[in-house]
Parts: sequence; structure tokens; C-alpha cells
Amino acid sequence: MKKDIHPTTYRPVVFEDLNNGFKFLTRSTVATEEKTKWEDGNEYPLVKVHITSASHPFFTGEERIVDIEGRVDKFKARAEAAAKAKEARMAAAKKQSARKEAKAEKAEAKKSTAQA
Repeated sequence: MKKDIHPTTYRPVVFEDLNNGFKFLTRSTVATEEKTKWEDGNEYPLVKVHITSASHPFFTGEERIVDIEGRVDKFKARAEAAAKAKEARMAAAKKQSARKEAKAEKAEAKKSTAQA
């Protein structure tokens, strides 16, 4: 095995689940600036995570949609913006074709008046 490939700076750290407020104390090397008081009265670094075994459907047995970052809303907003952009392009294309037709009719009318 290779030597000195694992960190040696382990320290007690509190991890907090943002879904349900569950906290647990473990050892980690993760860097964080936040701190929190633990049940023993000591202050430890705090790491906030979106999902843990306390809230993950695999461990809890619950079936639910976890939409922390608003992914569904973002998707719907992008789809709506794309539909509006498509309608705007279609309207611009119709307007441009109408202009071409009007220009062609005007040129034809000019041509027929010049012949008369």
C-alpha cells in the first residue's frame, strides 16, 4: 500500500441535515467556517448537507420528491421561455413573409401601371 496518501487532520465535526434538522457528530477533514454547540456543551465546526440517511428515501422507506434547489421550477421556467421565444420567432417570420408579399405586390402594381 502507498504511504501518506490519507489525511491526518481528522477532527470532530457536526453534520446537519437541512431537510429535517437531524444532526450528528463524527470525525472529518472537511473545511468549514460555521460552528455550532453540541449536546455536550462544546462548540464544533458545522457542515450543512441537503440529504443524509435520516432524510434519504432509501433509508426512510418514504417515496417523495426532493426538490431542494427548485429544479422543477427552473425546468418549467426554461420550457415556458423557450415556448415564448418560439412564438416570437414564428411571429417575426410571418411578419417578414407578409412584408415580402406586400413588396412583391407593390412591385407588380408598379410594373402594371408602368405598362399602361
